[in-house]
Amino acid sequence: MTDTIAQPPHALPPNPAVPERIDVDEFHLRRYTSDDVTSLHEAIKASYAEIHPWMPWCVEPVEIEDQRDFIVRADVQWAGGEAFDFGIFDAAGTQLGAISLMDRLGSGGLELGYWLRTDATGRGVMTRAAGRLTELGLGLPGIERVEIHCDEANVRSAAVPRRLGYRLDRIDADEIEAPGETGRGMVWITP
Repeated sequence: MTDTIAQPPHALPPNPAVPERIDVDEFHLRRYTSDDVTSLHEAIKASYAEIHPWMPWCVEPVEIEDQRDFIVRADVQWAGGEAFDFGIFDAAGTQLGAISLMDRLGSGGLELGYWLRTDATGRGVMTRAAGRLTELGLGLPGIERVEIHCDEANVRSAAVPRRLGYRLDRIDADEIEAPGETGRGMVWITP
């Protein structure tokens, strides 16, 4: 007899209708393809100092193979309705950042995660991108809430849910996984 670990119920039905491209003002969100490996790699390298403190996957050396593996996993997760990973691109095709809706909260909820290229900050790009994905997530069948999780010390990340009208639901003790984290995780929830 084998023991199985109970998995939380998934929030999404199979094959939810999620568009592969979303236009937002002067930029767009687009599902990753294998052609995006280099642009993703360059965006991470250009912003390493700012995202490394908060993202456990962002370590030196920044290897292009890691981005290739991420895009392969993202494709599988998209097909399975587990995560919808988008690159954020300007009109010239430069990657400005990344944003994802992830089915890892269980029934009724999706988590929204993001990072932005350093030279794209201060223009409202992430707030507008997160606003569009929040609307998209709340429009999916069975979804009642979208959550944003970030470390209490990550002031820039926490500014996004504040601007979008999310409410701070709680601060949990959290495992420290990245060098800037305090172990106090903020959980923001759509009103």
